[in-house]
Amino acid sequence: MNIAILSRNKHLYSTQRLLEAAKSRGHKAVIVDFLRCYMTIASHKPTLHFHGKELNDMNAVIPRIGASVSFYGAAVVRQFEMMDILSLNKSVGITRSRDKLHSLQMLSCKGIGLPVTGFANRPDEIEDLIRMVGGAPLVIKLLSGTQGIGVVLAETKQAASSVIEAFMGLKANILVQEYIKEAKGADIRCFVIDGKVVAAMERRAKAGEFRSNLHRGGTSKLIKITPEERSTAVRSARILGLSVAGVDILRANHGPVVMEVNSSPGLEGIEKATGKDIAGMIIDFLEKTIQLKQEKNAKKLKNIN
Repeated sequence: MNIAILSRNKHLYSTQRLLEAAKSRGHKAVIVDFLRCYMTIASHKPTLHFHGKELNDMNAVIPRIGASVSFYGAAVVRQFEMMDILSLNKSVGITRSRDKLHSLQMLSCKGIGLPVTGFANRPDEIEDLIRMVGGAPLVIKLLSGTQGIGVVLAETKQAASSVIEAFMGLKANILVQEYIKEAKGADIRCFVIDGKVVAAMERRAKAGEFRSNLHRGGTSKLIKITPEERSTAVRSARILGLSVAGVDILRANHGPVVMEVNSSPGLEGIEKATGKDIAGMIIDFLEKTIQLKQEKNAKKLKNIN
């Protein structure tokens, strides 16, 4: 196979591991900075170019699209799809997962457990908004934030009002969520590939911090998840249309609640915590999917003839 890994940084652990896993299985793999891609949108022959050359000989692409560039990244993935090139995660799934509000609304409609979440636009709704999510303490999140950036724990009603007012004054879109105290600063990252949880780890916040992100100094370890947590992670990925996803879950008193579904989950933390070759599993899934696609196309051609 010819595989394009869509990544802005070739030195990232996840990018290098995917490159290594692809090459070790005999595939040709190239790292493509998708922001440097440009395309022609035409009904007969859509094209996509990178460094002056057309990327038309790829069998599959692996998107590693960050939140700050998700609009253009999704457009590049969509162009590959128009060229009938397989994408590990489809553009529609990436777009859904990157829109935190939309993804939570979709999960809510399908009965997935979530923290009580509020969303508002005008400052005169702040007090009622705080009451809606159960009062303080509560968590305030920037819709555009990633890796724990733009996430604030407000321990009192006054602090919550001040932070919400400040964000709204900056015209920032925010979510207000109940604080799951019983999680005790820990969450579970479930790594889903092709409808199965292939690995899971617990991430725990460092002392004095409530955000468990590894980028914020949190620690990780292997954990055994319950059947309900496994089902929640698999269903969440499926609802958003993702073949590969990192599903972040909190253990609440009333059962697992989903915090976020990531369409480009990092590999370093999960591989080191579990000792599993997650990058290899991703390439194996691509091989299987490509083979099924080829068999389907051959069958279709046979029926035509």
